[in-house]
Amino acid sequence: MAQGIPDEVMMNTALVKELADVAKDAALLQGVLMRIQESPNSSELVTYAPFTLFPSPVPKAAFLQALAVQTHYNTLVDKISQDSDFLQEALASTIEVDDFTARLFRIHQQILKEGRTQTIMLGLNRSDYMLDQTSSLKQIEINTFAASFGGLSSRTPDVHRHVLKVAGRLEESRRILDNNPAAGLAGAVAKAWELYGSERAVVMFLVEENQRNIFDQRYIESELWKRNISTIRKRFDAVCKTGSLDQDKRLFVDGHEVAVVYFRNGYMPQNYTSEQTWDARLLMERSLAVKCPDISTHLAGTKKVQQVLARPGVLEKFFPGQPEAVEQIRATFAGLYTLDMGPEGDKTVAMALASPDRFVLKPQREGGGNNIYGAEICQVLEEVKGSEERMAYILMDKIQPTPLHNYLLRQDGPLQISNCLSELGVFGAYVRQGKDMVMNECVGHLLRTKSSEHSDGGVAAGVAVLDNPLLV
Repeated sequence: MAQGIPDEVMMNTALVKELADVAKDAALLQGVLMRIQESPNSSELVTYAPFTLFPSPVPKAAFLQALAVQTHYNTLVDKISQDSDFLQEALASTIEVDDFTARLFRIHQQILKEGRTQTIMLGLNRSDYMLDQTSSLKQIEINTFAASFGGLSSRTPDVHRHVLKVAGRLEESRRILDNNPAAGLAGAVAKAWELYGSERAVVMFLVEENQRNIFDQRYIESELWKRNISTIRKRFDAVCKTGSLDQDKRLFVDGHEVAVVYFRNGYMPQNYTSEQTWDARLLMERSLAVKCPDISTHLAGTKKVQQVLARPGVLEKFFPGQPEAVEQIRATFAGLYTLDMGPEGDKTVAMALASPDRFVLKPQREGGGNNIYGAEICQVLEEVKGSEERMAYILMDKIQPTPLHNYLLRQDGPLQISNCLSELGVFGAYVRQGKDMVMNECVGHLLRTKSSEHSDGGVAAGVAVLDNPLLV
């Protein structure tokens, strides 16, 4: 087993218990924090965010490959967001049957019809990967909306360094990489704010009412305050009640001029609780404020777009004369298959029903816990296979990583060894003004690990835990 930490350390019960206590205190000292589940709005009740006791081994070549391709993914997302014909064609079948995507698309069309006011584009995204059994890097998805854990993952390296030192693993502790996505993401927000050109304007974090993961966001806020950039936190209802545009289309919320709207809420249907919420989204999209993401970039991150990009010849359209960029991106694609009506979609349905364990069925949803696996794929497809409802999904090859042993530390959770699977995320940040890309960077990474008994779900969904790569 390709194990970063030797078995004699992993299996030493007394040492593991001591290290777990050390690790939890180190996480609290470093600020790897979440509010507790029972009181998500209480600032007094916090615990450590769940994390692994030991860092997980990740092949160095695959890790560097993921970092290297990120700026191409940034460029790709930005180019898709500007190509209204591509978005129309890619999402044509999906918006017939998926009401949420259709509503987003109608806002996109309205903004195009009225003319885009926003001239500065800000993208903060995260591309997520797993390694298959041959250690090949395969992309799961790209998150263009509210890509989380840039803050907390900036604080976890020192936790694992300390644990390894206490365990007598000094050499391994030196191999834990520095990682500060919070600073990189905030740097891009700051650049967009600067280009907006008003020192009195604020960065508005659009947030949920119940926010366990608030500290992840606070680290980015803190980085902005260090640069003397004011931030405010507002919910959709505040925008509904106090949001307005002046004659120059500047956005004001609660009396503040807003330079940047950083959406940390608004990616799921249940985030839009009324027609007024949808009106608030449209108001923000119409404004001069820099939206992260704007409506077109939101649509660029849909699963259907991911599937269409895997078709032959599509990437070449976005990277003319750049075969190396196309090759780097395509090398990370897993198999992706359409469920549109017609012979190709029929073939996909038959393939999935014959071998459901080889695939993942994906709806157009973000936030973890939405994907469909195994026998449930058969249940869903048997219901929708003859109707257009199947077009709301795509099918993807299920990536089969090699499990590794680790301990998953959770508040009140048992201290037991688990078979674990890891997922590597890479953060990208870009800023474009007009036609000029003024910033395009890979700004850090995130490793999340979960027990192999769970098919789906991230840290916020309560399944995965934070981790660090130990390059091997």
